[in-house]
Amino acid sequence: MRARVAVVFFVVLLVGSLSAPVLGLAAGGDSSGAVAEPTGTETASIGAASSSASSLSAASSASSATLHRTTTLRQLPDRPGTYEAEFSFRVPDAVTELNVLLTPDATVQSARGFEGGDEKGTVRWTEMTDEPTLRVTLPANRTAVGRSAVAATGPSGSTASATSNASPATAATSRDGYSFVETGDWGIVQVPGGFSYRYTAPVALEETVQVDGPGATGGDIAVFGPVTEYERAVDGGSGTIRLVVPDAADLQEEPEAIFDELEAARNGLDVGSASDELFFVAAPTDADWGPRGVQYGRADAWVAADAELSDPGSAWLHEYVHVRQGYTRSSVGTTSETAWLVEGQADYHAATLALEHGLIDYADVREFLADGERSPYDTDVLAEPDSWSDDRTPYVKGRLVYGELDRQLRLATDGDRTLADVFRRLNAREEPVTEDALLAALEDAGGEDVRAAAEKYTRTKAVPEMWDRDGHQQAFDQPVAEFEYGIDADGIRVAGEPWGAWRHGSGENGSFGSVDEQGGERTIAVPADESVRIPATIANTGDRNGTDDATLQVNGDVVDYQQQRLEAGAATTANLSWTPTKLGTYDVRVGAEKLTAVVVGDSSVRVTDLTLEPETAAPGDPIVASATVEATGDGPGATLLEFRTAEGKTTIPVAVAADETATVEHELRFESPARYEVAVGQQSATVTVENRSRPPADLEEVPGFGAPAGIAALVALLAVAHVLSLRSRRP
Repeated sequence: MRARVAVVFFVVLLVGSLSAPVLGLAAGGDSSGAVAEPTGTETASIGAASSSASSLSAASSASSATLHRTTTLRQLPDRPGTYEAEFSFRVPDAVTELNVLLTPDATVQSARGFEGGDEKGTVRWTEMTDEPTLRVTLPANRTAVGRSAVAATGPSGSTASATSNASPATAATSRDGYSFVETGDWGIVQVPGGFSYRYTAPVALEETVQVDGPGATGGDIAVFGPVTEYERAVDGGSGTIRLVVPDAADLQEEPEAIFDELEAARNGLDVGSASDELFFVAAPTDADWGPRGVQYGRADAWVAADAELSDPGSAWLHEYVHVRQGYTRSSVGTTSETAWLVEGQADYHAATLALEHGLIDYADVREFLADGERSPYDTDVLAEPDSWSDDRTPYVKGRLVYGELDRQLRLATDGDRTLADVFRRLNAREEPVTEDALLAALEDAGGEDVRAAAEKYTRTKAVPEMWDRDGHQQAFDQPVAEFEYGIDADGIRVAGEPWGAWRHGSGENGSFGSVDEQGGERTIAVPADESVRIPATIANTGDRNGTDDATLQVNGDVVDYQQQRLEAGAATTANLSWTPTKLGTYDVRVGAEKLTAVVVGDSSVRVTDLTLEPETAAPGDPIVASATVEATGDGPGATLLEFRTAEGKTTIPVAVAADETATVEHELRFESPARYEVAVGQQSATVTVENRSRPPADLEEVPGFGAPAGIAALVALLAVAHVLSLRSRRP
């Protein structure tokens, strides 16, 4: 057992698929689905072990500060409807507690370094090994999905909800179809395994999910059985769309056509919360499915293999819209009054994307939206889920109301604002999307009349009338302002200092830390819990005035957002900010421009040498302290390096690449004769300050960090002087 010291604890909850809900779809026809969000993990691509493996979380820059978890899934052909999951951990010293969160229907087959399980299904790490493992079997067939809340204990022991989503659980309809299934020949299942941990210092999380045997996974959804996998690089090669087709599936559309539409949706839906990695599965249709598709996790989804693209409620596009709904994730979510928004929004944007791409025409959109005027949906109140007479109400009436609000917003602002702008604003929230928050966002964008329309159509039984073709052209065919966004690399500041002013290493990797492009990418190193300011460049490239939307995304999540009016042809800059709290590697984006931020802890840099020049100086003379530093792990290091003396400390930022050293210099001055100690990290050195006109007194005083022996000598001298002074005054 490792000896551990309990200091101030922090907790991270990673809510995984075992206890998590699903973002689902009932697209078209008479099927329906459910909406929710399974994971609270920070994610970044760190490379997969194979085509059937997926890495989910931020890669560490120092392996000793990384919590590793590998989830291996196995099909059990002799036990249809069941599958096996094995979790293997490597636990760093900073982690003091680790719990795996299982659902009640999970059965533990073996455990090494874990014990028991309480009534909530929590299996606890015993600390007897740094590499504990747990193997469980799980039921694969799921017919109902919903939301769950997991509490997180903060540093003071207070409790907060890791998911604030209070929306009611919505089954995959009472038609009793499956949302996940395993047949023995093939299966599409949830990747299980939520877990929580406590730590005493920042750690990175590195998670790999893999299928043992035929199949594939995107990290949140896994496929069992033989498959054919297609892949397309997007975004200049920085993003990937994967399409997995089981041998048991008969795909209706050509893979290239699906890629074309998903890529076009990725580029056309400017609402933030984009993901670099998409994983879509074409589901065999010989199962008793409830929904026509389910989006689950961050960017994984399955869609019925016979789903068509030329459908106003296309399951392919509907599920992609769910991927972009960052506000639905467990850390934000909706309330019951705004639960309708998630599916109504997905249906509406799927239809408008299909219209923009030429897959359908206005008549198709009109018919699709007008269904919301009819029974049984027309008398339901969207903000009151208990009033819904049909579980498809949020889809059918929701998309009509959402579309009417988009139309009124466009008219109220002469096309300057759309519901995509409100969508983006919701994605920037860190708190649940309440009814008040939604109404406020609509009012800010379009004024009181737009808010009043939203109140009318969501709080009452009122139903908007579907607009005609002329009304559509009037609202949706208006010219709009065109903007280009980028990053002013020279203006980036980390911990309040210009990034270019950070001390960087020299040698083969000496360009690390600069913001010059290196192989098409820019990289900065950021100490955890320090602010990062990214200046966003904005240019109105069109011929009309408009409102820009500068958005800072980190690993697809909107972390900051600003808007302002900008005249045609004008340009400006908006300062966006982010303060990372978890170690790892992150993609930071503004518009189409991207940089990589490596977030590291204080221990990522080690001081290996410290010299003072000169070693003897006169009072007030400059003394240069030179500290040599290196990265401690496999990746870069960065810290605010402290030069400490008895008179105080000075902080200098430094960043250094792996396998490289950097020299950081700092000028010191001491005004009084003495010997002074200077310390940087674990290194220290001493300088003697003396008057050059006479030899220094033979004192042992060394102002620094040891016992000030010279003080006693000084006190003794003052006492002697005082006695002599008294004697000289005697008559």
